[in-house]
Formats: sequence, C-alpha cells, structure tokens
Amino acid sequence: MSKIWAKDYELDSLIEEFTVGNDYELDLDLVEFDCIASMAHAKMLSTIGILSESEYDKLETELQKIIIDVKDGNFIINRSDEDGHTAIESRLTQKLGDIGKKIHTGRSRNDQVITATRLYSKSQIKKTISSGLKLVDSLIEMAQKNKDVPMVGRTHMQSAMPSSVGLWAGAFAEEILDDVKNLKNIYQLIDQNPLGSAASYGVPLPLNRELTGEILGFKKVQNNVLYVNNSRGKFESIILDAMDQVTLTLSKMAQDLILFSLPEFDYFSLPKELCSGSSIMPQKKNPDGFELIRSKSAIVTSCAFQIKSIIRSLPTGYNRDFQDTKEPFMRGCKTTLLSIRIMELSIQKLEVNVDKCIKGFTPENFATDVALEMVAKGASFRDAYVEVGLNIDKLANRDPVEAIKLRTHTGTSGNLGLDLIQQGVNLLRKELIL
Repeated sequence: MSKIWAKDYELDSLIEEFTVGNDYELDLDLVEFDCIASMAHAKMLSTIGILSESEYDKLETELQKIIIDVKDGNFIINRSDEDGHTAIESRLTQKLGDIGKKIHTGRSRNDQVITATRLYSKSQIKKTISSGLKLVDSLIEMAQKNKDVPMVGRTHMQSAMPSSVGLWAGAFAEEILDDVKNLKNIYQLIDQNPLGSAASYGVPLPLNRELTGEILGFKKVQNNVLYVNNSRGKFESIILDAMDQVTLTLSKMAQDLILFSLPEFDYFSLPKELCSGSSIMPQKKNPDGFELIRSKSAIVTSCAFQIKSIIRSLPTGYNRDFQDTKEPFMRGCKTTLLSIRIMELSIQKLEVNVDKCIKGFTPENFATDVALEMVAKGASFRDAYVEVGLNIDKLANRDPVEAIKLRTHTGTSGNLGLDLIQQGVNLLRKELIL
C-alpha cells in the first residue's frame, strides 16, 4: 500500500528520512493500542452504516492477529510506511482488500495517534503507580523491621539528633505514596476519549464518540475537537512532570543510600550482585544502580522540558512538530518505571548494619534532648540552650534506642504511623484496581 497521503509524486528520499526519522520504530510500542482503538472505531462505524457487521467482524479478527504478531515480534514497520498506523492499514488492506480501506473513514492520523498515545499513557501510569506502590510496600516493611534501630539524624549533612532507620524508610514510603497519588490525579485528567476529533475539526458524519469512549474505557469524551489536538504534547508533559516528581524522590533516596553505605558510615550494605566492579581496582563494588537513578532523574526532567519546549510556541491545530514529542515521552515513562523497579529491588535486598548505626552516635547528638529535659524541670528553653551549648564537652553518651522511643508524638521515630501509609496504599490500589 502507498502512503496514506499518496499523491501523484514521490517524496524526496532525504526529506522522507528527515520527516520520518525513527518515528516508525517507536510506533511498535503503540501498535497494540492503535489496534484496540481501531477495533472501537470499526465497531462504531458499523453502528452508523459505514461498515456491515460482517466487515466489522473481519476487521476485528485481523486487528487481533496484528496484536498477537506484535507481541511475538512478527509485525514489522518499514520506513516507507512512515508510521505504525499506515502499517496497520496496509496489513488490513492486504488481508481484507476493500474492507481494509474503510477503516480510516472519519479518522485522521491526528486523532489516531492521540488516541493510541492516550491509551499508552493510561497503561504506563497504571504500571508506574503499581510499581511505586510495591516500592512503598518494601519501604513500610523496612521501616517496621527497623523501627527500633537508631540512626543519627542530620541537618546540613552534619550529625544532629537521634533518628532511626524506621523514620528514614517511613519518610520515603510516605513521599513515594504522595508522588503516585499525584500520578493518579493525572490519570483522572487524561482519561478522556480523543477519538473522533479527526484533524481537529471533526467530520460531516454522525460519529458516536460516546460509544468509542465507552468501548475504550475512557471516563468521558474530550469534548472540543480542536482542544483534542491542542492537548497533544500538553498531556504528555503533564504526565512527565508528575513522573519527574517520582524520580526526584528516587534520586534523593539513591544519594542517601550511596552516602550511608560508604565505609566511613557503613549503616547500610548493598548485596554484591547489585553492584558492578572496577576495571582496574579488584576490590571495588560500585553502587551503579543508585548512581544511575540520580542521572535518570535528570533525564526525566529533560524529557518533560523537551516536550514543553517543542509545543510552547505552536499555533492552534496540528503541526508536524508534535511528532518530536513522542520519543521523549516514551523515554521518560520507561525511565521512570525502570528506576522505580531498580530501587524496589535494592530496598528488598538492602542490609542494615545495626551495630554501625548505634556506633555512629556521639554525646553531642543528645544535646537537644538534655536541653528539653531541663525545660521539663522548669528552665526556659533559651537558658537551657545556652547552658548546654557552653558545656557540650561535658555531655555523656546515652542509649540511642531509648532516645528514639521517647519521641512519641505523631510521625516521630516512636510513632511512625506506618498503618496510615498502608491504608493509603490499599485505597489507591482499590481505586485503580491494581
């Protein structure tokens, strides 16, 4: 089959290479979703007399076969196809003749691409939330197991006050949970059916957009057909902004774990099977996974920025510039998901060195505790602060385990509230049926 837009001339080979790029390769990730959307579109066309029931059945059968071929690695998109959408229509026409030529009725590649990308987006968000919640589960388990393991709390990177491994793990459990809640909110925003908008201006056919939306599982129809087109890139950047928050949290976690697994600290140990080696130093076991999580976070940030930079000055309606939003969007989604899975694996296998955590304490870590004890006996806090500050060298070491247990108000090391975090996890799983 020739190109969808076939004319009475051939496109210059250099301009074809430039305009197509590697877009057709990226489309392999969208073919399944494009086929699902095409089945819904075909079903709708059969209800308005464009297709017969028999024609619809044949199209659905072939589209299902394409999905199977994609999963088996047997569906090929060539540069000459330009994209996966043309490759699908070519396959349908090859197998079904004139019936295949009817599938594009009432559609533009614009709403076809947007619909497939929207379905892909929903799938990626659900996968990311699911993996994020598994990480939260692992952090809750780590926090519960180590709730009575003291660890020096730090400000300005300097030794500060008594804290615990449980408080550290619980903090990130709660933060990741908030990050994935944010993704859930984005999921609800984008859960709109774009199909039927065509090239931004609709078509003079009685398309039933409510029907295709229902078939595809969208919560509502994205109403204005011109806005559908203008939301391309915009919705993707919103999604990546939320994923960026996830990877920012992961980056901070990774930095902490790199720091606290240094020999000088040795609070945590990462199993050797999660570490690479040095090409010159035989003793090295490097936390490459954590280091790359830091850099991957920057990549996700740059992907979101790249999309916004592309769309910020575009006029209303379709512009070919939108094509260049696909690669950074897919890269950002995949990078976020993989980073979460790497962190979850690492937390599961992380070893806490209790003795080293306790040995990290010095008398000055209890200075604030001593001052507050003086306050409890009647001194003003400022006087107690000054007195303790002038006599730091006279402080005695204390039991850090007892110190963290004395902190019992909400959210502290002696009252982590892990059950509240778990309730949030359970509710989110129920809401998204994960």
